[in-house]
Amino acid sequence: MRDLYAPRRRAAQWLTAVVLMLATAGMAAAQDLPDFTGLVRDNSPAVVNISTTQEARTQRSRMPNIPGMPDPDQLPEGHPFRDFMDRFMDEDGQPAPRFDSRSLGSGFIISEDGYIMTNHHVVEQASEIIVRLNDRRELEAELVGADDRTDLALLKVEADGLPTVDTGASSDLQVGEWVLAIGSPFGFEYSVTAGIISAKGRSLPTENYVPFLQTDVAINPGNSGGPLFNLDGEVIGVNSHIYSRSGGFQGISFAIPIELAMEVAEQLRSGGEVSRAWLGVVIQDVTRDLAESFGMDRPEGALVAQVLPDSPAAKAGLEPGDVIVEFNGRDIPSSGSLPPIVGRAGVGSTAPVVVLRDGERRSIDVTLEQLPESAGQPSRTQPGGPDGEFEELGMTVEPLNDERREALELDGAVEGVVVTGVSGGPAAEAGLAPGDVITRVNRSAISGLEALQQALDEAPSGSSVPLLVLRDQSQRFLALRMP
Repeated sequence: MRDLYAPRRRAAQWLTAVVLMLATAGMAAAQDLPDFTGLVRDNSPAVVNISTTQEARTQRSRMPNIPGMPDPDQLPEGHPFRDFMDRFMDEDGQPAPRFDSRSLGSGFIISEDGYIMTNHHVVEQASEIIVRLNDRRELEAELVGADDRTDLALLKVEADGLPTVDTGASSDLQVGEWVLAIGSPFGFEYSVTAGIISAKGRSLPTENYVPFLQTDVAINPGNSGGPLFNLDGEVIGVNSHIYSRSGGFQGISFAIPIELAMEVAEQLRSGGEVSRAWLGVVIQDVTRDLAESFGMDRPEGALVAQVLPDSPAAKAGLEPGDVIVEFNGRDIPSSGSLPPIVGRAGVGSTAPVVVLRDGERRSIDVTLEQLPESAGQPSRTQPGGPDGEFEELGMTVEPLNDERREALELDGAVEGVVVTGVSGGPAAEAGLAPGDVITRVNRSAISGLEALQQALDEAPSGSSVPLLVLRDQSQRFLALRMP
């Protein structure tokens, strides 16, 4: 007899098999995911919440005319009565109200006797710093020292036997590796978020001395200064920045490598400030076109666009156009990797610097000095009309005379030609702009229009020619493709 229900039973059996297979696969996948529970349990006690207070008050603008009472505004600076009124009274002679501006952040304990690591921006300009421990104790903290270049600060609370974190090595991290953050986003204490290492050695425009770890761990205001853990429960970074168009987390976070953080902490603990070495060069990335123009097989290293006067680099004989490919025995894959390596070198030490110059590798010994305070760049004035035309290149230039040097705020010794117009073509593709001063072409100094014409005539058609350009008081190389 024919079984009319056999197809249904076979279908049901097939469906059951599929469900069981999917469930088994799901269980296997779940087993492959990391379990963070032990890591969080063991390390949360060493993570702290930090609140700061900045005091402000209303300012007294005037004082009522009271018979027999002097007008504070008419008293000299430093007079006791004027100081008293400025400090405690409002414009009507009444006690001035005080306002407390509070900020929140995170940190972690690095020693049992109460040293705590956090970000500089968390405690900047704080009149009071309160550290809240995992056991709900609140302790007032002293700022031992801070370093704004790395955005790190070291705090101290009066306590003993505190739980501490273990530190690992960020250099051992692999892109794609799981990491976890503990902090207080928006004041929600001991919040845990996880993600992966997205990239290593990131350079940010405002922090040249930090090779950041990039992650996709959810970091928000209040997480700053908190620890970033690997799966072994070791701190491998200090959560510091996010990249966001909205102000909130958008999948890109940055952490300071723990090795750098601990070096800074040690210097702050011992001396209250950070000593950082200085080379004295302005550098840029080597693009594909620039690599070709310098006869390099591939883009690599840090291209020296400018050597600062009386700097260690100048004293050692480094030149614009040198491509630094090694520093003190370490490879330099890009310009962003050089500053943190230089900064962490010993002040007064001599470091071998390997450069590519005229297609050859050279080793130059440089004695490093203390990094000075950086100076701002003066503004630039745009010069006037064209004098020389390079139609095939899409640019016009004019000689650099004393009047134009003054307009551009240039030293009288600067030689070159001024770009007055860019209409497109190779000049625009190279990134030239009006106001740029071309000082060299292929290592040939440019003293005027004839020198520029000669240097360009010597360049083969289709080749990429390096131009040394002075822009906004700093030098950079641009690659000009000859038609």
